[in-house]
Amino acid sequence: MTALATTAAPAHPDSGEFAVVTEELTKHYGQITAVDGLNLRVGRGEVYGFLGPNGAGKTTTLRMLLGLARPSSGRATVLGAAPGSPEGVSRLGALVESPGFYPFLSGRDNLVVMARHSGSPTTEIDGLLEEVGLSTRAGDRFAAYSHGMKQRLGIAAALLGDPDLVILDEPTNGLDPAGMAEMRSFIRHLRLRCTVVLSSHLMHEVEQTCDRVGIISKGRLVQEGTIDELRGSSMLRVVVNPLAKAEAMLSAMDTVESVGRVDGALWLRTHPDQVAGINRALVESGLEVSELAIEQPSLEKVFLDLTGKGDVR
Repeated sequence: MTALATTAAPAHPDSGEFAVVTEELTKHYGQITAVDGLNLRVGRGEVYGFLGPNGAGKTTTLRMLLGLARPSSGRATVLGAAPGSPEGVSRLGALVESPGFYPFLSGRDNLVVMARHSGSPTTEIDGLLEEVGLSTRAGDRFAAYSHGMKQRLGIAAALLGDPDLVILDEPTNGLDPAGMAEMRSFIRHLRLRCTVVLSSHLMHEVEQTCDRVGIISKGRLVQEGTIDELRGSSMLRVVVNPLAKAEAMLSAMDTVESVGRVDGALWLRTHPDQVAGINRALVESGLEVSELAIEQPSLEKVFLDLTGKGDVR
Protein backbone atom coordinates (compact mmCIF):
# COMPACT_ATOMS: atom_id res chain seq x y z
CA MET A 1 0.00 0.00 0.00
CA THR A 2 1.19 3.47 -0.72
CA ALA A 3 1.81 5.94 2.04
CA LEU A 4 -1.38 7.74 3.00
CA ALA A 5 -0.66 11.44 2.81
CA THR A 6 -2.46 13.97 4.92
CA THR A 7 -4.63 16.81 3.68
CA ALA A 8 -4.95 20.30 5.01
CA ALA A 9 -7.89 20.82 7.36
CA PRO A 10 -9.19 23.39 9.80
CA ALA A 11 -8.44 23.01 13.48
CA HIS A 12 -10.55 20.36 15.16
CA PRO A 13 -11.73 20.56 18.75
CA ASP A 14 -10.09 18.15 21.16
CA SER A 15 -12.02 14.88 21.13
CA GLY A 16 -10.66 13.61 24.44
CA GLU A 17 -7.51 12.13 25.86
CA PHE A 18 -7.34 9.27 23.33
CA ALA A 19 -6.25 9.53 19.70
CA VAL A 20 -7.44 5.98 18.92
CA VAL A 21 -10.23 4.03 20.61
CA THR A 22 -11.57 0.63 19.56
CA GLU A 23 -14.47 -1.16 21.19
CA GLU A 24 -14.92 -4.88 20.51
CA LEU A 25 -13.44 -4.34 17.03
CA THR A 26 -13.80 -7.56 15.03
CA LYS A 27 -12.96 -8.62 11.48
CA HIS A 28 -13.91 -11.92 9.85
CA TYR A 29 -12.67 -13.22 6.51
CA GLY A 30 -15.09 -16.04 5.83
CA GLN A 31 -14.56 -18.58 8.60
CA ILE A 32 -11.32 -16.90 9.71
CA THR A 33 -11.39 -14.36 12.54
CA ALA A 34 -8.47 -11.98 11.97
CA VAL A 35 -9.37 -9.54 14.76
CA ASP A 36 -11.50 -10.62 17.70
CA GLY A 37 -13.14 -8.11 20.05
CA LEU A 38 -10.16 -5.75 20.16
CA ASN A 39 -10.20 -2.93 22.71
CA LEU A 40 -7.38 -0.40 22.28
CA ARG A 41 -6.71 2.98 23.88
CA VAL A 42 -3.96 5.13 22.38
CA GLY A 43 -3.36 8.33 24.34
CA ARG A 44 -2.72 11.61 22.60
CA GLY A 45 0.94 12.57 22.35
CA GLU A 46 2.34 9.10 23.05
CA VAL A 47 4.25 6.57 20.98
CA TYR A 48 2.19 3.40 21.15
CA GLY A 49 3.84 0.09 20.21
CA PHE A 50 1.61 -2.52 18.58
CA LEU A 51 3.13 -6.01 18.80
CA GLY A 52 2.05 -9.45 17.72
CA PRO A 53 3.23 -12.62 15.94
CA ASN A 54 2.70 -13.10 12.21
CA GLY A 55 -1.00 -13.49 11.53
CA ALA A 56 -2.01 -11.97 14.87
CA GLY A 57 -4.16 -9.30 13.21
CA LYS A 58 -1.90 -6.23 13.45
CA THR A 59 -2.06 -5.14 9.81
CA THR A 60 -5.79 -5.90 9.61
CA THR A 61 -6.32 -3.68 12.65
CA LEU A 62 -4.27 -0.86 11.15
CA ARG A 63 -6.20 -1.13 7.89
CA MET A 64 -9.48 -0.82 9.77
CA LEU A 65 -8.21 2.24 11.62
CA LEU A 66 -7.32 3.81 8.27
CA GLY A 67 -10.71 3.00 6.76
CA LEU A 68 -9.14 0.58 4.26
CA ALA A 69 -11.03 -2.41 5.68
CA ARG A 70 -14.55 -2.48 7.08
CA PRO A 71 -15.05 -4.09 10.53
CA SER A 72 -17.38 -7.06 10.78
CA SER A 73 -18.56 -5.72 14.13
CA GLY A 74 -17.54 -3.33 16.88
CA ARG A 75 -16.45 0.24 16.38
CA ALA A 76 -13.43 2.52 16.32
CA THR A 77 -12.71 6.23 16.46
CA VAL A 78 -9.55 7.87 15.14
CA LEU A 79 -8.96 11.43 16.34
CA GLY A 80 -12.61 11.52 17.37
CA ALA A 81 -13.90 10.57 13.92
CA ALA A 82 -14.91 7.39 12.11
CA PRO A 83 -12.00 5.61 10.37
CA GLY A 84 -11.70 6.67 6.75
CA SER A 85 -13.93 9.71 7.15
CA PRO A 86 -12.67 12.98 5.64
CA GLU A 87 -12.58 14.49 9.12
CA GLY A 88 -10.25 11.80 10.44
CA VAL A 89 -8.10 11.25 7.33
CA SER A 90 -7.41 14.99 7.09
CA ARG A 91 -5.32 14.82 10.27
CA LEU A 92 -3.77 11.39 9.76
CA GLY A 93 -0.61 10.11 8.09
CA ALA A 94 0.32 6.47 7.62
CA LEU A 95 2.77 4.00 6.17
CA VAL A 96 1.32 0.49 6.12
CA GLU A 97 2.89 -2.46 4.29
CA SER A 98 5.13 -1.34 1.37
CA PRO A 99 5.29 2.26 0.15
CA GLY A 100 4.23 2.71 -3.46
CA PHE A 101 5.22 5.65 -5.64
CA TYR A 102 5.64 6.50 -9.32
CA PRO A 103 8.85 4.61 -10.20
CA PHE A 104 10.15 7.05 -12.81
CA LEU A 105 9.59 10.20 -10.76
CA SER A 106 12.18 11.42 -8.30
CA GLY A 107 11.62 11.16 -4.59
CA ARG A 108 10.96 14.89 -4.38
CA ASP A 109 8.57 14.89 -7.34
CA ASN A 110 6.61 12.01 -5.86
CA LEU A 111 6.08 14.03 -2.70
CA VAL A 112 5.08 17.08 -4.76
CA VAL A 113 2.42 14.99 -6.53
CA MET A 114 1.09 13.67 -3.22
CA ALA A 115 1.11 17.10 -1.60
CA ARG A 116 -0.81 18.69 -4.46
CA HIS A 117 -3.32 15.84 -4.50
CA SER A 118 -3.94 16.12 -0.77
CA GLY A 119 -3.84 19.89 -0.51
CA SER A 120 -0.72 19.92 1.67
CA PRO A 121 1.89 22.67 1.23
CA THR A 122 4.84 21.76 -0.99
CA THR A 123 7.09 24.12 0.94
CA GLU A 124 7.59 21.51 3.66
CA ILE A 125 8.91 18.80 1.33
CA ASP A 126 12.62 19.67 1.45
CA GLY A 127 12.49 19.78 5.25
CA LEU A 128 10.85 16.35 5.39
CA LEU A 129 13.42 14.89 3.02
CA GLU A 130 16.16 16.26 5.27
CA GLU A 131 14.49 14.77 8.36
CA VAL A 132 14.36 11.26 6.89
CA GLY A 133 17.88 11.47 5.44
CA LEU A 134 17.02 11.65 1.75
CA SER A 135 17.97 15.22 0.90
CA THR A 136 21.05 14.19 -1.09
CA ARG A 137 19.07 11.62 -3.11
CA ALA A 138 15.85 13.59 -3.50
CA GLY A 139 16.41 14.10 -7.22
CA ASP A 140 16.97 10.39 -7.96
CA ARG A 141 14.23 8.26 -9.48
CA PHE A 142 12.21 6.22 -7.00
CA ALA A 143 12.99 3.06 -9.02
CA ALA A 144 16.67 3.52 -8.17
CA TYR A 145 16.06 3.69 -4.42
CA SER A 146 17.06 0.86 -2.10
CA HIS A 147 14.36 -0.75 0.02
CA GLY A 148 15.42 1.31 3.03
CA MET A 149 15.29 4.54 1.02
CA LYS A 150 11.78 3.67 -0.15
CA GLN A 151 10.77 3.22 3.49
CA ARG A 152 12.20 6.65 4.33
CA LEU A 153 10.30 8.29 1.48
CA GLY A 154 7.11 6.58 2.66
CA ILE A 155 7.58 8.05 6.13
CA ALA A 156 8.17 11.50 4.65
CA ALA A 157 4.91 11.12 2.70
CA ALA A 158 3.08 10.12 5.88
CA LEU A 159 4.23 13.37 7.51
CA LEU A 160 2.90 15.64 4.77
CA GLY A 161 0.44 18.14 6.17
CA ASP A 162 1.75 17.96 9.76
CA PRO A 163 -0.68 15.23 10.95
CA ASP A 164 -1.97 14.79 14.50
CA LEU A 165 -1.59 11.00 14.29
CA VAL A 166 0.96 8.92 12.36
CA ILE A 167 0.60 5.14 11.92
CA LEU A 168 3.84 3.37 10.98
CA ASP A 169 4.01 -0.32 10.09
CA GLU A 170 7.59 -1.67 10.38
CA PRO A 171 9.22 1.74 9.67
CA THR A 172 12.80 0.45 10.07
CA ASN A 173 12.30 -2.41 7.61
CA GLY A 174 15.25 -2.45 5.19
CA LEU A 175 17.39 0.04 7.10
CA ASP A 176 20.97 -0.68 8.14
CA PRO A 177 21.89 -0.46 11.86
CA ALA A 178 22.87 3.21 11.61
CA GLY A 179 19.65 4.01 9.78
CA MET A 180 17.62 2.12 12.36
CA ALA A 181 19.20 4.13 15.18
CA GLU A 182 18.47 7.37 13.34
CA MET A 183 14.86 6.31 12.74
CA ARG A 184 14.35 5.44 16.41
CA SER A 185 15.58 8.89 17.37
CA PHE A 186 13.31 10.41 14.75
CA ILE A 187 10.25 8.52 16.04
CA ARG A 188 10.97 9.62 19.62
CA HIS A 189 11.16 13.19 18.35
CA LEU A 190 7.78 12.80 16.60
CA ARG A 191 5.97 12.57 19.93
CA LEU A 192 6.68 16.27 20.40
CA ARG A 193 4.30 17.10 17.54
CA CYS A 194 1.92 14.15 17.10
CA THR A 195 0.72 10.77 18.34
CA VAL A 196 2.48 7.73 16.86
CA VAL A 197 1.23 4.15 16.51
CA LEU A 198 4.22 1.94 15.76
CA SER A 199 3.91 -1.66 14.61
CA SER A 200 7.21 -3.51 14.80
CA HIS A 201 8.66 -6.96 15.42
CA LEU A 202 11.92 -5.55 16.83
CA MET A 203 11.70 -5.71 20.61
CA HIS A 204 14.65 -3.39 21.29
CA GLU A 205 13.15 -0.83 18.91
CA VAL A 206 9.88 -0.86 20.82
CA GLU A 207 11.61 -0.70 24.21
CA GLN A 208 13.61 2.36 23.16
CA THR A 209 10.85 4.30 21.42
CA CYS A 210 7.44 3.50 22.90
CA ASP A 211 5.62 4.93 25.90
CA ARG A 212 3.05 2.13 26.01
CA VAL A 213 2.64 -1.20 24.25
CA GLY A 214 -0.28 -3.38 23.24
CA ILE A 215 0.38 -7.06 22.53
CA ILE A 216 -2.06 -8.87 20.24
CA SER A 217 -2.30 -12.63 19.74
CA LYS A 218 -4.84 -14.49 17.62
CA GLY A 219 -6.71 -11.24 17.05
CA ARG A 220 -7.14 -10.41 20.74
CA LEU A 221 -5.36 -7.94 22.99
CA VAL A 222 -3.56 -10.05 25.59
CA GLN A 223 -1.70 -7.26 27.44
CA GLU A 224 -1.37 -3.49 27.38
CA GLY A 225 0.71 -1.09 29.45
CA THR A 226 3.99 0.75 29.80
CA ILE A 227 7.23 -1.13 29.18
CA ASP A 228 7.87 -1.32 32.94
CA GLU A 229 4.33 -2.55 33.62
CA LEU A 230 4.66 -5.29 31.02
CA ARG A 231 8.08 -6.40 32.22
CA GLY A 232 6.84 -6.47 35.80
CA SER A 233 8.92 -6.63 38.94
CA SER A 234 12.53 -7.76 39.07
CA MET A 235 13.23 -11.46 39.53
CA LEU A 236 16.15 -13.50 40.82
CA ARG A 237 17.87 -15.66 38.21
CA VAL A 238 19.73 -18.65 39.67
CA VAL A 239 21.98 -21.06 37.77
CA VAL A 240 22.45 -24.06 40.05
CA ASN A 241 23.22 -27.79 39.89
CA PRO A 242 21.36 -30.08 40.25
CA LEU A 243 18.48 -27.98 38.95
CA ALA A 244 15.58 -30.21 39.93
CA LYS A 245 16.71 -30.51 43.57
CA ALA A 246 17.16 -26.73 43.82
CA GLU A 247 13.74 -26.09 42.29
CA ALA A 248 12.03 -28.38 44.81
CA MET A 249 13.92 -26.81 47.71
CA LEU A 250 13.19 -23.22 46.67
CA SER A 251 9.51 -23.97 46.02
CA ALA A 252 9.18 -25.02 49.67
CA MET A 253 10.76 -21.83 51.07
CA ASP A 254 8.42 -19.27 52.67
CA THR A 255 10.57 -16.38 51.40
CA VAL A 256 10.11 -17.40 47.75
CA GLU A 257 6.79 -16.42 46.15
CA SER A 258 7.20 -18.41 42.93
CA VAL A 259 9.76 -20.47 41.01
CA GLY A 260 9.95 -21.10 37.27
CA ARG A 261 12.46 -22.83 35.02
CA VAL A 262 13.56 -21.07 31.80
CA ASP A 263 16.53 -21.99 29.57
CA GLY A 264 18.37 -24.01 32.19
CA ALA A 265 18.00 -21.47 35.00
CA LEU A 266 15.54 -20.87 37.83
CA TRP A 267 13.64 -17.60 38.02
CA LEU A 268 12.45 -16.65 41.50
CA ARG A 269 10.03 -13.99 42.60
CA THR A 270 11.20 -12.85 46.03
CA HIS A 271 12.12 -9.73 47.96
CA PRO A 272 15.66 -8.46 47.24
CA ASP A 273 16.46 -8.65 50.96
CA GLN A 274 16.12 -12.44 50.77
CA VAL A 275 18.79 -13.00 48.10
CA ALA A 276 21.70 -13.57 50.49
CA GLY A 277 19.68 -16.02 52.58
CA ILE A 278 18.59 -17.95 49.50
CA ASN A 279 22.18 -18.25 48.30
CA ARG A 280 23.34 -19.41 51.71
CA ALA A 281 20.58 -22.02 51.95
CA LEU A 282 21.45 -23.46 48.54
CA VAL A 283 25.18 -23.70 49.31
CA GLU A 284 24.64 -25.21 52.75
CA SER A 285 22.46 -27.88 51.10
CA GLY A 286 25.41 -28.94 48.97
CA LEU A 287 24.13 -27.40 45.73
CA GLU A 288 26.53 -25.76 43.29
CA VAL A 289 25.48 -22.16 42.64
CA SER A 290 27.34 -20.80 39.59
CA GLU A 291 25.27 -17.68 38.99
CA LEU A 292 22.84 -15.60 40.99
CA ALA A 293 21.60 -12.22 39.73
CA ILE A 294 18.62 -9.92 40.06
CA GLU A 295 17.16 -9.35 36.60
CA GLN A 296 14.06 -7.87 35.02
CA PRO A 297 12.40 -9.92 32.28
CA SER A 298 13.00 -8.52 28.81
CA LEU A 299 10.12 -7.35 26.67
CA GLU A 300 10.91 -10.23 24.31
CA LYS A 301 10.51 -12.78 27.13
CA VAL A 302 7.20 -11.19 28.15
CA PHE A 303 6.07 -11.24 24.52
CA LEU A 304 6.92 -14.93 24.09
CA ASP A 305 5.28 -15.84 27.40
CA LEU A 306 2.07 -14.10 26.31
CA THR A 307 1.92 -15.27 22.70
CA GLY A 308 3.88 -18.54 22.68
CA LYS A 309 7.35 -19.09 21.27
CA GLY A 310 7.82 -18.44 17.59
CA ASP A 311 8.38 -15.69 15.07
CA VAL A 312 7.97 -12.34 16.83
CA ARG A 313 6.80 -10.53 13.72
